[in-house]
Amino acid sequence: MEQKHKSGFVNIIGRPNVGKSTLMNALVGERMSIISPKAQTTRHRILGIVNDDDFQIVFSDTPGIIYDPQYQMQEAMNRFAFSALEDADVLLLMTDVFEPLPNEDDNIIKVLRKLEIPKFLLINKIDIKSERVEEISKTWESFKIANFEIRPISALQKDGLEELMQDILKHIPEFPPYYPKDQLTDKPERFFVSELIREQILFNYKQEIPYAAEVVINSFKETTKNDKPFVYIDADIFVMRKTQKSIIIGKNGSKIKQLGIDARASIEAFLEKRVHLQLYVRVKEKWRDDKRLLKNFGYIQSS
Repeated sequence: MEQKHKSGFVNIIGRPNVGKSTLMNALVGERMSIISPKAQTTRHRILGIVNDDDFQIVFSDTPGIIYDPQYQMQEAMNRFAFSALEDADVLLLMTDVFEPLPNEDDNIIKVLRKLEIPKFLLINKIDIKSERVEEISKTWESFKIANFEIRPISALQKDGLEELMQDILKHIPEFPPYYPKDQLTDKPERFFVSELIREQILFNYKQEIPYAAEVVINSFKETTKNDKPFVYIDADIFVMRKTQKSIIIGKNGSKIKQLGIDARASIEAFLEKRVHLQLYVRVKEKWRDDKRLLKNFGYIQSS
């Protein structure tokens, strides 16, 4: 008897910095989402596709839910996060052993009660502080959410993920593939290149700089050099003030030079090609509240 094919969307939501991107990368087996210790590292909804002969699981990493958005970019990030509730076949809600416990009146509890799909609460970072797991589990069990399972995991150590994948597959509906079997994501290479540059901004700069910066790829030209693949990349780094531009560049260009070195190494590892990277810094005041720019940066979808 021929085995039927399964396909479905498994969406990951949760507060900032609980480990959603680490989980996504571990489940997909590819580096789809950038990771840093800073909150709000993920700004877009990113799909990572796991294929086998008889199934296709489309994982979705989302920005952390921000309960008090301060500007339109954060509102757009929340839209990405909550859109994951609309098309999920299975929902993975992530918390960790450090996050404050919710209460009965929290919006997320109300939303989960309305969802009829299978839902998993993943308590992450148990490798760091496992003693809180029982307290967290009891609190969530008291909410009596239907079709809801609680799983302690360590996304970083991949503890509990094999069992999680097996149980996810049980809930995936029978359906043909949504994407070609050789496709790994819905995003183009340019997107991941811009994310890798932004990741190095997160690592190389402190305070408000990473949150004020956005990266746009202006030119991505593939060619050959010495009979080997070579890519020329020009990218703009947008900031909001001239003082931020000065910090990005650094004294005599020292900081942006190091940023370019670090970003180029990450991009070459990702593309598996040699790269020439040219970075420019532009000032766009209040870009996080500029609808036109947010649309250009991919935060607002064309209607």
